[in-house]
Amino acid sequence: MPEAGSALQNLSLAHGKRVRLWRLLYASGPANGTLLVLPLDQGLEHGPADFFPNPEALDPDFQFRLAVEGNYSAIALGIGLAEKYMREYAGRVPLILKLNGKTNIPDDDEAVSPLAADVEDAVRLGADAVGYTLYVGSPRQDEEIRQLRGVRKDCERLGMPLVMWSYPRGRAVEAKGGKGTLFAQDYAARVAEELGADLAKLHEPGEDDERSPAGYRALREAAPARLRRVVRSAGRVMVLFSGGVKQDDDDAVLRKVKTYMECGAAGVMFGRNMWLRSFDHALALTRQVHRIMSRHPR
Repeated sequence: MPEAGSALQNLSLAHGKRVRLWRLLYASGPANGTLLVLPLDQGLEHGPADFFPNPEALDPDFQFRLAVEGNYSAIALGIGLAEKYMREYAGRVPLILKLNGKTNIPDDDEAVSPLAADVEDAVRLGADAVGYTLYVGSPRQDEEIRQLRGVRKDCERLGMPLVMWSYPRGRAVEAKGGKGTLFAQDYAARVAEELGADLAKLHEPGEDDERSPAGYRALREAAPARLRRVVRSAGRVMVLFSGGVKQDDDDAVLRKVKTYMECGAAGVMFGRNMWLRSFDHALALTRQVHRIMSRHPR
């Protein structure tokens, strides 16, 4: 088994970043250099309808209790939920403060995610990282990249790790095959490294079609090869793969986790696949995920 801290050995990090990442990777969650993160940004990003299948989950106390009892590496959420609900759980589960977000009421043709909080808010709330969404390929990506510059500088100044939700979006992305293709996810992985992220949240890459750039159309890779390619494109940025929409089949969720870890991911960020189940069911599934991740130390 790798020594504690080995996942950080090849990274050039300021002292504060290294301390906070060590806490996420080795002092909480699987505690073996991997990350199991519970996100709760769907209320803003998707609206209350996301909670209809499990009304109990509308109350963020549900996710906080799951994060604590399930021994997650961190919970990821925005400023309003952090300020209103974190007090009772302070010090019991690490926080990734999501700095920006949007509703899904407008279409994604010109997606943009404005800031609602800053890195100083994260320090004030005792966070161990911040999250920032960048809509790669959106016609308004120039605004988000300029906005990211200030966030990144504050992260360096204050020793705060930066987790990038690197999400392909916009009409140009759709014209080249769509946000779920290997082309789009591979590009998003590289953008995360190029723009200074420490970790990147990505989605599992699907197949390309005739609209994708020629190089990708010619690859014809199986799913594990696509995952490995995306992880390689992220370079020294640690990759967290998303669980996406809820799957009713527990075994399918566990197969996803196993495949992601075997293909080089640093961890997983599973929200709806966990908290849209009953609490006891979600807790039992979380413990099964822990067992898989325990076999893939970093």
